[in-house]
Amino acid sequence: MKNKMKKFLALLAALMMLSAVSLAAAETRITVSGTGETRISADTAVISMGVSARDKDVLKAQQTVNERIAKIRQALTGIGVAEENINTDYMSIYAIYDYDDDVEKVQAYSASMTLAVKVADMEIVGKVIDEAFAAGANTLNGISFSASDTAAAEKESLQAAVADARAKAEILAEAAGLKITGIELVSDGNVYSYDNSVGNFSAKRMEGAAMDAGYGTMVQAAKLIVSASVSITFTAE
Repeated sequence: MKNKMKKFLALLAALMMLSAVSLAAAETRITVSGTGETRISADTAVISMGVSARDKDVLKAQQTVNERIAKIRQALTGIGVAEENINTDYMSIYAIYDYDDDVEKVQAYSASMTLAVKVADMEIVGKVIDEAFAAGANTLNGISFSASDTAAAEKESLQAAVADARAKAEILAEAAGLKITGIELVSDGNVYSYDNSVGNFSAKRMEGAAMDAGYGTMVQAAKLIVSASVSITFTAE
């Protein structure tokens, strides 16, 4: 009786192993990546601009920069930019050398300071630049755009990324004569937003009536791209 039971259990184990092997052999895994993008409007701009000055006296060069920066701050707060949104981004002082008969001499000193000005109203970005330059700014390094709330766009991009991955997997499965049966693993990739750098701003002044009205610098915020990626392992047979 014991021998019969042992044989039965051994046969059962063998059948279970055979079944598992058959199932594994019949099931194929397809791993693909998917990406999704959503475009949204920017609602915040950070303008990088400032003052650069030269003088033979290093203290005078720095004083010129400080005085102009103070005027710029006053001008910007005067049109509604909050003081806490006007921050020093970069400053430098360095000597400019002249070489005569291989002798190094200091010709002048260059001092500069760059402000990072945060603006939450896209309609006044051009005006902020104009006011700063009217007050003494002479450098404009660029504008970066962002959105204060990207949660909905991130969700939409993730959904699009998953759909993209499934579409790729179905194409691969069909080409191989298989059919998608399920999902084994989903890995979330990066979700991030960036400025597409197309049509961000034009630092040129308008002519005619627009100039008379006081609107000089035209700024058009680019659409932000919120991108997401996923990696999914599908099962197929």
